[in-house]
Amino acid sequence: MTQISTSPAPDARQPRPAALARWLWAVALLVIIVVGVGGITRLTESGLSITEWRPVSGVIPPLTEAGWVEEFEKYKRIPEYQAINLGMTLEGFKAIFFWEWLHRILGRLVGMALLVPLIWYAWRRAIPAGYGWRLFALAALVGLQGAIGWWMVASGLEYRTDVSHFRLATHLLTALFLLAGLVWTARDLTGLARDPASPPARLTRPAVAVITILFVQLLLGAWVAGLNAGYVSSSWPLMNDHFMPEGIDWTGGAWLALTNDPFLIHFLHRWWSWVAALALLLLARTLSRRGARREARLLVAAVAAQMLLGIWTVVSGVSMWVAVLHQVVGAILVAAAAASLHRLGRDGA
Repeated sequence: MTQISTSPAPDARQPRPAALARWLWAVALLVIIVVGVGGITRLTESGLSITEWRPVSGVIPPLTEAGWVEEFEKYKRIPEYQAINLGMTLEGFKAIFFWEWLHRILGRLVGMALLVPLIWYAWRRAIPAGYGWRLFALAALVGLQGAIGWWMVASGLEYRTDVSHFRLATHLLTALFLLAGLVWTARDLTGLARDPASPPARLTRPAVAVITILFVQLLLGAWVAGLNAGYVSSSWPLMNDHFMPEGIDWTGGAWLALTNDPFLIHFLHRWWSWVAALALLLLARTLSRRGARREARLLVAAVAAQMLLGIWTVVSGVSMWVAVLHQVVGAILVAAAAASLHRLGRDGA
C-alpha cells in the first residue's frame, strides 16, 4: 500500500530569497513614487489641506457636496487659509486636497505592500534565516513614517502657515532611509539566491563617509524645500550676482542662520552638492576598477542628472515639474548609492 505524504510540497516551505528580492524592488519603486507625489504636495502647498489624521476612515475622500464643505470648513480654521488662502473657492480646495489625499493613500499602500506579503512569506516559511527581523523592521519603519508625517502636518495647524522644515526633513529622510534599506536588503537576498552561503554585505568605512556626506546634502535639500529657499535666487552659479548671497540674517547667531536662514541654506545646498557629487564619483571610479561597471555607470548617470536638474530648478524659478523631477531623481540617486555601497561591502572593501 502506497503511503500518502501529508507534508507540504518542498517548494512551499523553502526560503525564497529571489522572490523576496523582487518584492522589495517593487516596494522600493513605490517609495520613489511616493517621494515624487510628496514633492508635488509640498510645491502645491497641499500638505495642510487635510487637518485630521484618520488612518482608516481617511482612506475615503468626501463623497458628497456636504462632505466637501465640511472638510473645507475645517481647513478654514487653520492659519494657512486665514493668512494665505483667504477667499479660496471650494474647487480650489478640492485641488489641493487631492494631492495630500493621494500622498497619504500611497503611504498606506507602501505599508500594505510590505506588511501583507511579509506575513504571507513568514507563514510560508519562505524567509531565509537572519532576514526576518530586518524585514519586520522595514515594515515597522513605514508605520513610524506615517506617524512622522502626521507630526509634520500638526506643526502647521495652529500657529504656523506651513509645516516645520525640521519635521519635513525628518519625514523625507526617513522615507529615503527606508528606500536605502529596501535596496540593500534586496541586494543581499539576490546574492543569497545565487549562492546560499553568501553573507550579507557589510558597511565599510568609506561607505560611512559617503553616507555622511550624502546625508548632509539631503538634509539641506529638505530644509530648502521646507523654507521655500529655492525661490531666493534664480541665477546660477552666482546668487543674485553674488557668490555669497546678500540677505543672510546673522542677528540670531551663526547656528540660527545655519538652520533657519533660507539664503544661507540655499547657498550651502548649492555648493555642498559638489562635495557630494565628488564623493559619489570617486565611489563610482572605485567600483569600475573592481569590475562593477553597471553600478558605476548608474551612479554616474544619477549624479549627472541630479546636478543638472538642480541647476535647472534654480534657473527656472522653481518650476514645479522640474523641482519634482529633481526630488524623484534624488530618490533614485539614493537607491543607486545604496546599491553601489552594497557592492562595495560585498567586495570586502
